[in-house]
Amino acid sequence: MRTIDDLDVEGRRVLVRADLNVPLEDGAITDDGRIRASLPTIEALRTRGAKVIVCAHLGRPKGEVRPGLSLAPVAARLGELLRADVAFATDVAGDSARATAGALPDGGIALLENLRFEPGETSKDDAERGAFADRLAALAELYVGDGFGAVHRRHASVFDVPKRLPHAAGGLIVAEVEVLKRLTEDVERPYAVALGGSKVSDKLGVIDNLLGKADRILVGGGMVFTFLKAQGHEVGRSLLEEDQLGTVREYLLRAEDTGVEFVLPVDIVAATAFSADADHDAVPAGAIPSDRLGLDIGPESGKLFAARLADARTIFWNGPMGVFEMEPYANGTRAVAQGLIDSGAFTVVGGGDSAAAVRRLGFDEAAFSHISTGGGASLEYLEGKTLPGLQALED
Repeated sequence: MRTIDDLDVEGRRVLVRADLNVPLEDGAITDDGRIRASLPTIEALRTRGAKVIVCAHLGRPKGEVRPGLSLAPVAARLGELLRADVAFATDVAGDSARATAGALPDGGIALLENLRFEPGETSKDDAERGAFADRLAALAELYVGDGFGAVHRRHASVFDVPKRLPHAAGGLIVAEVEVLKRLTEDVERPYAVALGGSKVSDKLGVIDNLLGKADRILVGGGMVFTFLKAQGHEVGRSLLEEDQLGTVREYLLRAEDTGVEFVLPVDIVAATAFSADADHDAVPAGAIPSDRLGLDIGPESGKLFAARLADARTIFWNGPMGVFEMEPYANGTRAVAQGLIDSGAFTVVGGGDSAAAVRRLGFDEAAFSHISTGGGASLEYLEGKTLPGLQALED
C-alpha cells in the first residue's frame, strides 16, 4: 500500500477522504477526536505544498440536503485546530466545490459539504455511484484515503474515486492497519478481548472469529443479557435478542471446546427505568428482578474484569459496559478502561462509543496504546472481512 510519502504533491490538488463524523448537539461539536486524528495527514500534505481538498460525511442524511448535518461547524473547528483558513464549499461536487477547489493556493485547505448529501455516495447501483465518483474525482489530481472509519463501506468516495486517480493511504489509515495487524498476526499473549455495546448481533462475526484467536473474551453492556439468558438466567426487562440465543449457546460451547475463557458479569446494576434518576441497585447477574432492567455491570464484575485483564499482554476493547452517558451506570466502563491502563499491555480501544467513553470519563488518551477512529471498520477487520476502502488503496 502506497503512502503519502510516495506521492509528489507540491502544487497539486489532493482529495483527502477523511473521517470527520463527529457528534453534534444543537450544532456544536461535542467530541472532536476524529477531527484531531485527521490533522497529521492534512498538515503533512499542506506543508509539502499540496492544495488539500478534504471530503467527509456526517450522519445519515440518505442523499438529502439536511442543514442540521452540514459540515460547516467541522470546517470551523478544523481551521481552529490547524490554525489556518479552511475554505468551505457549500456543495459536494457542484459549482461551489469546483470554484473552491480551483481557487486554492499551494498549501491551502478546503472542506467540501457532507458527502452523503449526494445520493450517489452511498448508492448500491454501480453506475450511479460511478457517476458521482467521476464528479468528485474531477476536483483533484491525486487521492489520499485517510478515513479509516469508512473503509468498510463500498461508497463512492472510499471505493470508486481511488480507481480514478493516483492514490495512497494517509497516515491515519497506515497507523490503524499496523495496529490491527498486531491484533491478528503474531499476537503477544495472553490476548484478552472486552466486548460491550447494546446488541450481540453487532458482534457475532467478531466473536466467531476471535474464538479461534483470543485467550479470553469479556462480555458486558446490553449484549450480555442475551448471554445470561442463554445460560438460563432471567434478565427482567433488560435488552434481549431472543433470535440470537441459539447462536450464543453455540459460542459458549465452542469456547469450552477450544479453551477460550468467556468472562461474564457476576452482578448487574439493575434500575426501575432507563433514567439516571431511577431507583437502581447491584443485584446478582442470575437474579435480575422481573420489573428491572440492567444498565451496567456491577461493582464486583468491574473488579473481576479488571483482574482478568491484569495479566494480558494484548487487549482489544470495543463497546461500553453500560450506559456510561448516565453517571450511575458509568462505573463498569470506567473499571474496564482503568483495567486496560493498569495492565501495561498493548491496548487498543476500538473506536465508536468506547473512544467516546474514554474522553467523556476523563481518561488520558495517551494512556492507551491506540484509540481507533473506526469501530465498525475495526470489527470487520477482526472478523477477517475484506474492507473495500483498503482494497481500493492496495490496487
